[in-house]
Amino acid sequence: MKNQLSRRKFLQHSAASAAALYLPSKAAAASATRTFNLTPQPGRAQLVPDQYGETEVWCFNGKVPGPEIRVRQGDRVRIEVDNQLSEQTTVHWHGLRVPNNMDGVPYLNQAPIEVGQKFIYEFDALDAGTFWYHPHQQSSSQIGRGLYGPLIVDESEPVKVDRDVTWVLDDWRLMQTAQIADDFGHRHDLSHAGRIGNTITVNGKIRELFEVHAGERIRLRLINCANARIFGLSFSGHTPTVIAIDGQPVTPHSQQRIVLGPAMRIDLILDMSANPGEQFEVIDNYYPRNTYGLISLAYSDSRLRSEPLADDIALSANPLAEPDIQQAVKYDVAFEGGAMGGMSGATMDGQWQEIRDMAHQGKFWAINGVAATGHIMDPLISLQRGQSCVMKLQNNTAWPHPIHLHGHSFRVLSRNGQETRHREWQDTVLLESEDQVEVAFVGDNPGDWMFHCHILEHQAAGMMGVIRIV
Repeated sequence: MKNQLSRRKFLQHSAASAAALYLPSKAAAASATRTFNLTPQPGRAQLVPDQYGETEVWCFNGKVPGPEIRVRQGDRVRIEVDNQLSEQTTVHWHGLRVPNNMDGVPYLNQAPIEVGQKFIYEFDALDAGTFWYHPHQQSSSQIGRGLYGPLIVDESEPVKVDRDVTWVLDDWRLMQTAQIADDFGHRHDLSHAGRIGNTITVNGKIRELFEVHAGERIRLRLINCANARIFGLSFSGHTPTVIAIDGQPVTPHSQQRIVLGPAMRIDLILDMSANPGEQFEVIDNYYPRNTYGLISLAYSDSRLRSEPLADDIALSANPLAEPDIQQAVKYDVAFEGGAMGGMSGATMDGQWQEIRDMAHQGKFWAINGVAATGHIMDPLISLQRGQSCVMKLQNNTAWPHPIHLHGHSFRVLSRNGQETRHREWQDTVLLESEDQVEVAFVGDNPGDWMFHCHILEHQAAGMMGVIRIV
């Protein structure tokens, strides 16, 4: 009871602070209020070719992916969620800096939305960029059944392109009947690479061709909504230019291979420089033994222009507070466990347990020696509001982990001792096995914030913590 009371007092304090932080300014008050409705519900989707039939899914508004929510930077966003599932749910606005009580983590930020009940989320679109939405209640199974959708915040002055295209990437574990395998929470997935599927879709379908035009410039927004699959995309015959990562602008730079861990987003500029009638494959080769063609860029017989656009493609920065590295508090954060990880045990609910006993409870992972058993826990890190923080993230496991911090973006300062070239802002950073990555951020958004691996089976099996800002 003591912990519950202190938690309640903390929530009251942080809610008041968040209200002060997000109180609309005169400029914000003059911006538009955009209203949307989302209904998580059972549905059917034609994920695979027609001859195999439809797949029973869970989806928003009858669609996989859910409807694109598109607003302009500075808009007030109001979204009513009507839960028509057979179980509780929430919605998390991934990558958006929202007030703590709008973040969608059950019990940590809000009570779950009960069956047949509604909840209204409301926040300001502070940052322009590519984001997405998904549940955080039973997230492995709910996202794995299709509950997610894109959320795009347009800049006031977008870069000039011919087309702005979003590819929502996902994989599905389907049976021969084209139905989703109901083996969520399998111990092998929990302790190894996560739930990697056998069917890959782009915008909810197996895609063969994407038609383009010679001379065309495309802004391609990639969103990885998979539970666990990491994508490593190579655009045959083309060299994409990266202009944003996780919704945040980055110095434009060419990159031969685009790697997206689960939950990551990357915005590309693609100049279609080949000839009419030609065709080029986009190859996913992240897993060398499982390379395949994701989709083909198919040039039409017409030419849009003979020379590529010369317009600037650099995006304006979002209003993120720059961390003070010299004055920052520093924390070491170690990710441990999993198959072949050598972890002997961890603390669960305040008591040390050996790995064998943890495994019987479906727990295989830990952060700094603590395995999460729910969303409410003692904070891994506590910061005063406005305090800068540098975290040294160390992956002491045999598996990759995309590590996501709610409510904030962080600068990636270094990787394995080498300074990053672009000091990119991200909210999800991919740590390969044995990687060490330094990130820095300003704790300017008060509340208890989820900090976890976005391989959803790893999160469910203990790889989660809380960062508190007061």
